[in-house]
Amino acid sequence: MTRPDIATLAVGDTIGKRTVAFDRAALVRYAGASGDFNPIHWNDKFAESVGLPGVIAHGMLTMGTVVGVVADWAGDPGAVVDYQTRFTKPVEVPNPGTASIEVTGTIGVIDAEAGTVRVDLAVTVDGAKVLGRTQVLVRL
Repeated sequence: MTRPDIATLAVGDTIGKRTVAFDRAALVRYAGASGDFNPIHWNDKFAESVGLPGVIAHGMLTMGTVVGVVADWAGDPGAVVDYQTRFTKPVEVPNPGTASIEVTGTIGVIDAEAGTVRVDLAVTVDGAKVLGRTQVLVRL
């Protein structure tokens, strides 16, 4: 994919939408890759004992996966120069089954002089926001 032309963009433009699904196997793979073996990510009884509804996805897995919609749109993951979010609700991953995360990217700010665009991500599961104030700064 080629980089978008900043001159053709407008605040409010949707840059992309994506659905990402996590199952328990994805959590196990991420735990192995990241070294985060916290039992809240794989053991229902433990997760419930600490007040969670059940096993939840790793926050960094969620955050790292949803930014892909921006990296793909920008045509280069290196174009992402800043990325911030707030974790507002855990992503519950059923067993069996999947958690489906809906991601929509919208242009929030364009700085033509700096050559940057701020993309705001709406990240939800079953209509509930799981990441809040999710903003990605991209240099085009």
